[in-house]
This record gives sequence, C-alpha cells and structure tokens, in this order.
Amino acid sequence: QVQLVESGGGLVQPGGSLRLSCVASRSIFSSTFMGWYRQAPGKERELVAGIYNSGNTNYADSVKGRFTISRDNAKNTVYLQMNSLKPEDTAVYYCNVDYVFHGNNWGQGTQVTVSS
Repeated sequence: QVQLVESGGGLVQPGGSLRLSCVASRSIFSSTFMGWYRQAPGKERELVAGIYNSGNTNYADSVKGRFTISRDNAKNTVYLQMNSLKPEDTAVYYCNVDYVFHGNNWGQGTQVTVSS
C-alpha cells in the first residue's frame, strides 16, 4: 500500500488561486497515472486532471485553461495549480496514483472552498 498525503486546500475568494500537493510514500517514477479528482456534496467523484507517465495530460472541460497538473518525480509529488477559482470548484479534492506493481491508491482528501 502506498500512502498519499494531500495539502494546500483551504478557503479562497472567487478568482483566487490555490496549489494542491500530493506526496507519495513510494517513488512515483513507476506510476502509470496520477490524477486529481473532486467530489462536491451530493455529487459523484469526478476526474479533474490527470497526468500519465508519458507526460500527457487530460483535464475536465470545466477546468481547462484554469487548472494545471504537474509532477516532480524527484519529490514523489504531483501538483494541481488552480487559478481563476469559481464557487463551483468547491469540493473535496483527492489525489490518485496508479502503479504497475502497487495498485491504485487514494489520498485522504483536502477541502477546497471558493466563497466570498
């Protein structure tokens, strides 16, 4: 099992920015996919952004142009830079890392609240 620890969530005003971090207890070099999901109250968990071992990325339509996912293999960390935040971005954000030999792993989640 791989532990994932997220940080960087909080309360921000509309139009503001936050950067989420997810540190893995095992090297992410061998991961095949790293992603950020979110779940708002009463809604299903959805993929926000993902980055593959190849470096290719994909984003939900609702965040394209505002969010950027990146990874730092040396720090075993995946980031989600969130700009121009909107109230509808309010949710618990979860980190997910899929490994070839260590399965699919989830973090505990970090709350992001966008409100004036």
